[in-house]
Amino acid sequence: VQLQASGGGLVQPGGSLRLSCATTGSIFSGSYMAWHRQAPGKQRELVAGITRVRNTNYADSVKGRFTISRDDAKNTVYLQMNSVKPEDTAVYYCSAQLIGTTSQYWGQGTLVTVSS
Repeated sequence: VQLQASGGGLVQPGGSLRLSCATTGSIFSGSYMAWHRQAPGKQRELVAGITRVRNTNYADSVKGRFTISRDDAKNTVYLQMNSVKPEDTAVYYCSAQLIGTTSQYWGQGTLVTVSS
């Protein structure tokens, strides 16, 4: 497994959760890292991404609530999810897009359920 995602679980509306995705140094250092999600019956969508120089982009639906970050020392990307809503319920996947190539790697997905 090239990317290992973790941190999913059950959280109440309004609560917080942090997802982590670790990979190898050779992939991490050369990649745009991103989180995607797929809710039941819906297409996978980009949630947030971060470049090697820490420029970030977010889906409109999560702006102001989610924060993506990367730790170069740990080859890990995080997604801090605050003020979660039931519509955030989905399987969350991390990805690594090697800059300058067509190579893209995916993690195995971690389920986030927002429910009271």
